[in-house]
Amino acid sequence: MLIMTLDLTGITSKVALHQLFKEQLGFEEWYGPSWDAFWDSIVAIVEMPPVLTMKNWEEFARCCPRDMEILRQVIQDYEEEMRPKRMVLG
Repeated sequence: MLIMTLDLTGITSKVALHQLFKEQLGFEEWYGPSWDAFWDSIVAIVEMPPVLTMKNWEEFARCCPRDMEILRQVIQDYEEEMRPKRMVLG
């Protein structure tokens, strides 16, 4: 099973997080810092790895608690929609 790991060290804003997603997951050029665009990209546009692990996310959670709450919901929805693929916080 292929596991991809994204290191969120130093990510302290929603814009920086979405830029990391864009660069590391190969999102389209038009992709911007939007949770709706993120969802569309991960379920319909790019081929996601079987498991995407995000590590060192705690600083982002402290700096952006609302966006962290949204990310947790996206992770849960993704698992329900795209099983057996999944995203996890490591």
